[in-house]
Amino acid sequence: MSEQSDMSLPLAKDRSHQTRSHDRGRASHTGITMYRLPKRRLSDWILLLALMAMAAATYFVNLTASGYANEFYSAAAQAGSVNWESFLWGSLDSGNAITVDKPPASIWLMALSVRAFGLSSFSILLPQAIMGVLTTYLLYATVRRYWGNAAGLITGIAFVLTPVAALMFRFNNPDALLVLLMVAAAHCVLRSLEYAKTRAGNRRRTWWMVLAGILVGFGFLTKQMQVFLVLPGFAIAFLIASPTGFLRRVVDGVAAVIGMVLAAGWWVALTVLVPSGSRPYIGGSQTDSFLELTFSYNGFGRLTGSEEGSVVPGGSSTGGTGGGMWGQTGWTRLLDGEYGTQIAWLAPLAFAGIVIGLVTLGRAARIDLRRASVIVFGGWLAVTWLTFSFMSGIFHQYYTVALAPAVAVLAAIAVTGLWVSRKSLWSRIVTPALVLGSAYWAFTLAGRSTWLPWLKWCILGFGILATVVFIIAALSSSRRIAICGMTLSAVSLLSGPLAWTAYTVATGHNGSIVLAGPSVTSSTGMGGMGGGMGGQGGGPGGGQGGPGSSDGTMQEAPSGAPGQGSGSAPEAPSGTMGQPPSSASGYGNASAPSGSIGEGTSGEGMGGGSMGGMGMGGSSASSKIVSMLEQSSSSYRWAAATTGSQNAASYQLASQKAVMAIGGFNGSDPAPTLKQFKEYVQQGLIHYYIASSSGGGTQMGGSGSASEISSWVAEHYTATTVDGVTVYDLSAEAS
Repeated sequence: MSEQSDMSLPLAKDRSHQTRSHDRGRASHTGITMYRLPKRRLSDWILLLALMAMAAATYFVNLTASGYANEFYSAAAQAGSVNWESFLWGSLDSGNAITVDKPPASIWLMALSVRAFGLSSFSILLPQAIMGVLTTYLLYATVRRYWGNAAGLITGIAFVLTPVAALMFRFNNPDALLVLLMVAAAHCVLRSLEYAKTRAGNRRRTWWMVLAGILVGFGFLTKQMQVFLVLPGFAIAFLIASPTGFLRRVVDGVAAVIGMVLAAGWWVALTVLVPSGSRPYIGGSQTDSFLELTFSYNGFGRLTGSEEGSVVPGGSSTGGTGGGMWGQTGWTRLLDGEYGTQIAWLAPLAFAGIVIGLVTLGRAARIDLRRASVIVFGGWLAVTWLTFSFMSGIFHQYYTVALAPAVAVLAAIAVTGLWVSRKSLWSRIVTPALVLGSAYWAFTLAGRSTWLPWLKWCILGFGILATVVFIIAALSSSRRIAICGMTLSAVSLLSGPLAWTAYTVATGHNGSIVLAGPSVTSSTGMGGMGGGMGGQGGGPGGGQGGPGSSDGTMQEAPSGAPGQGSGSAPEAPSGTMGQPPSSASGYGNASAPSGSIGEGTSGEGMGGGSMGGMGMGGSSASSKIVSMLEQSSSSYRWAAATTGSQNAASYQLASQKAVMAIGGFNGSDPAPTLKQFKEYVQQGLIHYYIASSSGGGTQMGGSGSASEISSWVAEHYTATTVDGVTVYDLSAEAS
C-alpha cells in the first residue's frame, strides 16, 4: 500500500487511477484500494508507544481499588466460572435461578478470566482494562488512516482523558465491551469503503461489512438496542461513500444485517426455543421473555419512562419542562450537572469538528474517506446525544461513555482541520473564537466542584493566552507562533479532563451507579451527592441496609437528588489481587483518593463529597453468615435465598456458594413464584433464607412474589439472628 507524509491529509484517488486489475482474488493490495496510508516516522512510533503506555497506566493503575465493583455482574461472572450453563445464560448464580437483566456477552469475558485466574478483583476487572487499551488503539488506527498520524494521536489522548471512559474501562458494567464493539464496527465500515469497484475489491468490501454486522450483533448481546444508535451514521456514510452502484450498496448493507442477525440471533433464539423451567428465568422481564426485556424494560421503556418492574418513574418527557428521578430531559441535559463533567469537556470542539471536517474537505469526491469518517462519527454523536438527552426512562451518568469515541474523534478532526486550513481566512477567525469558547466551557465545568478551586482559573488563563497567540499567528502567518498557540490551547482544554481522570483513577468505585471525578456543588438539573444517602436505620452517608423493602421489592434511589447526602462518604472495598471484601458500600460508591486528590471527603447538601452519585450495594456479608453458607452441603442447589440481586451477590461472592436472588435485580420479577419456592424447599434445594431490610422508594408495577415468599418463610420457620441479620434454616421442619 502506498504511503504519504503526515503533513498532508490522505486523499482518495480519482476513479481513473483506482485499479486496472480484474483478476479473481489475485489483485494486488494497492490495486484494489483507493487511498494512501500515512507514513510513520520514528517519532510517530515513539508517540504511539507513549499513547499506549498512557492508556495502560490509566486503565490498570490502582485497578483493584474498586474491589468487586458492581457485585451484580461480578456474581454472574463467578457463577459462569464454575458452571457452563450459568456461563451460557448469564445467570446470577450457579444454581441457575435467574439471569442478570442484560444479555451475557460481557459476563462471558469476565467468567473466562475468573476461570483462568481465580475469583478476585483483578480477574473481574482485567477484561475491561484490556478493552480500554484496545479501544484506544482502534480509535488511533482508524483516525490515523484517514486524517494522519497526528490526528490519530490526538484522538487517543482525548479518549484516554475522558473521565467517564477512565471510569467504565476500570469497572465491570457491560458498557466497556459495548464501546469497544461499536468502535470496531465503525472501523470495519470505514475499511470497507477503501476498496475499488473491482471483483476483488467488492468481495473485500462485503466481508468488511459482514464483520461490522457481526460486531454490532455482539454489541446487541452486550447491551441490547443501545448499539443501534450508531447505525444511522454507518448507513448514511456507506450509502454515500461506497464506490459501487446503488444496488451493490444495498447488497452489502443486507450482508451486514445478516451478519448482525446471525451473531445475535442464535442466543436470542435459545431463549425462545428452550422452555421456561429448562433454563434460568430472564431477569428484568415480567414474563420470562428476553424479547419483552429487549423491547420493554431495556428498550422503548427507556425512551418513554414506562418500565414495568423498574424502581422509580422516569424523567420529564415534555421537552425539558420538568424533571424526574433520572434528571431533567432536554437539549442541555448532557451539559448539566454531573453529566457535563463526565463527557462534555471537549463537546464544543467535537460538534464544531463535524462542520470543520466537512468545510475542510470542500468539494472532495463523493467517495472521500475522510468525509465518510465525519459522517460515521458525526452521526454517532448526534443520534446518541439526542437520544440520551430526551429519554425519559432510567438513565445514569455513566451511560455517556458511549459518546466518548465520537467526541474524541471529532475533536481531533476539528484540530486537524483548523491546522491544515490555518492560512485561510475562515480558519484564522474560527480558531481563536473556538479556543476561547471551549476554554470558557471547561472553566465552567471545573467550577462545578470545590475540588482544586484554582484549576478553573488556570484553564481560563491558558485559554485566553492561547487565543491571543492565535490572533498574533493569524496576523503574522507564523507557523511557530501557531504551534505555540496549539500547545497553550492543549494545556487549557485538557487540564480539566486530565484532573478528573486522575481523580477517577485514584478512587475506588462500587455499586450500581458510579461517577467519574469529584462530586459537583453547582449544577443545572441533577446535582451531585456528597457522601451518599443513608439506608434505613443509618445516618447520612451510611450504607443501605439491604435492597429489600417491606413488600419484597428493591428500590433504586435517584442519582444526585437535591438536598441530600450530607455527611461523610463510606469507603469502598480496598481490593487486592487476592480476595477483596464483599461488603457493599450501599449508596456511597467511591472511596476518596488520598493526598491532594482526596481533599473534600465530606459534603454538605449537594456536593463536596468524595464521590458523586450513588450505587446500590447489597447487605454486608458478615463472617459468621459466610461461614454458615460455606458449610452448606453440596446437596443444596442454593446455599441461601434472599430478596434482590445485590443482596444475593454480596453473599455469593463472599462464600462462593450459589445464592438465589428472589425477584432479580429490583426484587420485582416473579421469579420464583411462591409455589415454585415451596417446591424448592420441599425438595431440599435451599438451605437458608436471609431476610433483607427495608429500602424505601416507589416501584412501577412488577410482581409481589418476593413479599409473599418473605411472609411465608416468616410464618413457617424459626428466625435466628446472626450478626444482626435474620436468617431462617429451611432444612428444619416447617411449622
